[in-house]
Order: sequence, then C-alpha cells, then structure tokens
Amino acid sequence: TEQKFICVSRPRRFGKSITANMLVAYYSLGCDSKDLFKNLKIENNQDFQKHLNRYNVIHLNIQKFMSRTDTIHNMLSELEYKVIRELKREFPDADFYEEKLVSVLEEIYSYYNTQFIFVIDEWDCVFRIRKTEWEVQKEYLDFLRDMLKDQPYVALAYMTGILPIKKYGEHSALNMFDEYSMTNQRDLAEFTGFTEQEVRSLCSK
Repeated sequence: TEQKFICVSRPRRFGKSITANMLVAYYSLGCDSKDLFKNLKIENNQDFQKHLNRYNVIHLNIQKFMSRTDTIHNMLSELEYKVIRELKREFPDADFYEEKLVSVLEEIYSYYNTQFIFVIDEWDCVFRIRKTEWEVQKEYLDFLRDMLKDQPYVALAYMTGILPIKKYGEHSALNMFDEYSMTNQRDLAEFTGFTEQEVRSLCSK
C-alpha cells in the first residue's frame, strides 16, 4: 500500500532478526524460497506468488557496520560504499554520475524502473551506543531520511530494533514510519509475538 514504512520494536531475544531474514528470503530476487514456505499458511494467501522472490532487497544490519568503524561518518561511508559496489555489479548498464547512495538508487530506478525493499536490522544501535551524542544521531537520522522518505524507488522499508522510533530532540526525520511495539502490536500481533490462543495452547502443555 501507500503506507510502506514499518518499524517493529521488541526486546532482545524476541525474534527480530529471524523475522527480518524471513522477509528477505520471501521478497528477494536472489532467493528461490518457494520450498521454504511450502505447507505454511502464507502459501494459501492469494498474493503469495505475486510477491515471492520478485524484489531487489537491500538488507542492512547497522550493528555490524558500527562495530567496524570508529565514527558515524566512517560508518555511513562504509555502508554506502558496500551497497553501491553491489548495485553496480547488479545493474551494470546504468549510468552512474555520482557516488552517493541515494543518487545511485535514483539512477537505477530511472534506468530500470525497478523498486527496492529495504530491510534494516538493529536500526537503533546508534542511539543505544552513542546515547548522548546528538550530532551523531542527527547525521544518522538524516541519512535514513534522505535514503527512504518520499523516494519512488522504495517499495517497502522494514526496520527493527529495541528502541521505538520517536522524536529525538527536535528531530523527527523518520515520522513516516508506522510503529509496532510490544504494547501496540495491532494487526501484526499474530506475526510478531504470541497470540492469546497460542499462549493458552502452550500453557495447557
């Protein structure tokens, strides 16, 4: 739908990364995952085949990039370099005029008319590790906003982490995201936690 920005926040050990990996396996052109979902409920959904392995997926684990670099600037530069390198390998016919990730994505969309799904794990590690460094947080939020907000190449952006998306200081760069937290799961409840029926079934055992 038009509402294509989702953030799921959960404590540690609640299956955030495995859910992110599952979405990558389902959507990614780089996978052939029909057998992975065979005999599961999703196979009977009318849109199952429509989206299965049909998208270019950019899967990022922000924690890994942070652990390899010493500043937020270096982290974002490393992230851009790695993703651009893969994009150029996958889309060799596009003319790349700039070396900024947003520009490269725009050029690919213009040339190939293809969209991307972004799956971002540990999106909030910058805020957990650099708790009081407001300029660092602002640079990171600006990067995510510029890459995702109002961009025609975004088919879906799914982020997951421990902290909720909220207004950091006076900065609300990610206000386009719908948030699904432990206390406000809404229509994702049956997919991201335990339903009441599942709890009753487990307790009876």
